[in-house]
Amino acid sequence: MGKQKKTNILEEVRNVMRVRHYSIHTERSYCDWIKRFIFFHRMKERGELFIESGKKIERFLSHLAIEGNVAPSTQNQAMNALVFLYKKVLEQNLALKIDAVRSVKQKNIPVVLSREEVAAVIGIMDGVPRLVAQLLYGSGLRITEALRLRVQDVDFSNKQIVVRSGKGGRDRVTTFPTTIEPLLKDHLNRVRNLHNQDLAAGYGSVYLPNALARKYPNAAVEWGWQYVFPSRGLSVDPRSGKKRRHHVDPSTVNRAIKTAVKRNGLAKKVSAHTFRHTFATHLL
Repeated sequence: MGKQKKTNILEEVRNVMRVRHYSIHTERSYCDWIKRFIFFHRMKERGELFIESGKKIERFLSHLAIEGNVAPSTQNQAMNALVFLYKKVLEQNLALKIDAVRSVKQKNIPVVLSREEVAAVIGIMDGVPRLVAQLLYGSGLRITEALRLRVQDVDFSNKQIVVRSGKGGRDRVTTFPTTIEPLLKDHLNRVRNLHNQDLAAGYGSVYLPNALARKYPNAAVEWGWQYVFPSRGLSVDPRSGKKRRHHVDPSTVNRAIKTAVKRNGLAKKVSAHTFRHTFATHLL
């Protein structure tokens, strides 16, 4: 019998996460935290993961809070990744209570733009980032919610958008302003042409969650399931190995916003999320 190929710990983590249908974003995040945990303790062999594992986790999380000065949500994310590693991958119960130094939540007042500032920033943006910013401000969406929208989630007849699996995994409905309706329709016409070109070239299959992909095997190439804001180029899906068009990356929109803010000479720290806060404030 030939020797069985050994898999490293990160490959095992990825395999378990994919069986459990975790998102690619969560997979990358967890793997990054586990890698940092191993490097922090200078572990060379797999067996070291089982030696004083609870204390190792405590020291790492305390380091993040004290030296790293990370936010509580960041520390919690690291904790979740390590608990997943030990309980789901290594199948080891963490009997010891994890008593790490906790990060302190800073109370920051959210940045809000005036109506004039919103008009000034969006006014010098262009292309897809401008339309996304208009949608964030007009509908109060989070950046990831906007970029993950599928064509069928936009209901022009009722002037509403369905946000699927938003924060907390909940679906919700929000409105969008009539002012961007013609812009959005024109944008979707261009997206449809792009999708047709992809289909003609043998591509055009968009990512779908596993359950949907199994239930509707042809849905991935249907127009209604395509992203409203697809990326410019095709890329290889790290999970399936298929070449497909993903949605625009949030960093693209945030860079365009920061450039517009700088050009306007605004001293405020503005990001895509600022438009969501501003939307809520202007409703009051």
